[in-house]
Amino acid sequence: MSSGPTMGSAPLIQPQDRIFVAGSRGMAGSAIVRALSAAGYGQILTPPRSELDLLDGAAVSSWFGAQQPSVVVLAAAKVGGIHANATYPADFLLDNLKIQTNVIESAWRSGARRLLFLGSSCIYPKFAEQPIREEALLTGALEPTNEWYAIAKIAGLKLCEALRRQYGFDAISLMPTNLYGPGDNYHPTNSHVLPALIRRFHEASERPEQGLGTQVSCWGTGTPLREFLHVDDLGEACLFALERWSPGPGAIPYLNVGTGLDLSIGELAKAVAEATGFRGEIVWDSSQSDGTPKKQLDVSRLSALGWQARIPLATGLQNTVDLFRQQLQQQLVRL
Repeated sequence: MSSGPTMGSAPLIQPQDRIFVAGSRGMAGSAIVRALSAAGYGQILTPPRSELDLLDGAAVSSWFGAQQPSVVVLAAAKVGGIHANATYPADFLLDNLKIQTNVIESAWRSGARRLLFLGSSCIYPKFAEQPIREEALLTGALEPTNEWYAIAKIAGLKLCEALRRQYGFDAISLMPTNLYGPGDNYHPTNSHVLPALIRRFHEASERPEQGLGTQVSCWGTGTPLREFLHVDDLGEACLFALERWSPGPGAIPYLNVGTGLDLSIGELAKAVAEATGFRGEIVWDSSQSDGTPKKQLDVSRLSALGWQARIPLATGLQNTVDLFRQQLQQQLVRL
């Protein structure tokens, strides 16, 4: 089975391609736009929500008919952490199913040549064998705390696979691990674990009374293992896949994207505390769910094609904390 074009072959997308990045204002989408722009792609379509509502099927179909993008990257999604998924399960399922179906079907029907769908590592079973290979999909029960989002993402991935199988539509998918970096959501309750920790430890570090008596409470036990990928590495991986990866007949049309390295949430909390300058005590609220005990991706397929993540967690984390603080300061200046 062929996993992609031979190294040195002509890129599968060209500088003159009209490339639509759905979700270009989001964390992943904006990183993909940065990677495409840096590589010399000059016709990148990034309509704001006020111009194109991806939840409106008729509007999406009309837009594709008028703009005729030749390449589509679907990075738009309704996302959130454990609390958000538990609070808004119907929203996560309905909104993501609508966005995916509208964009993927319109891309296929309008004659787009190539599409990349951005999934998530949460599509895999809660107790999948570690590290998780692409073949683990649909082999077990999902993690209940984010199953609504996961089911929507599985549907999008399978729609791409079905269109590829039945109609020869060149749709591929990438499954990234946990992302962090520029453009992240730092909401106190609806964010993912890393931005939530950054906000919590930053605020604690800013307290005048900070010292040995100061505490930061974190959800769970701190024992689950997680893998983290800087979003700019994801942007580079998407560019790499668009230019160089075309699954052969019978090959799995989706790839894991990650670092291949994980650490415990407890270790992550200590790293965030150090990056923010917090000097107090970390306490764990074991009444809150831990989620999946371990989630590490097997990235050997993508590595074999010639791509690897380049930003170490320590470097990326410090840069992310610095950027978060710069943005907070800019907000205060505007006020």
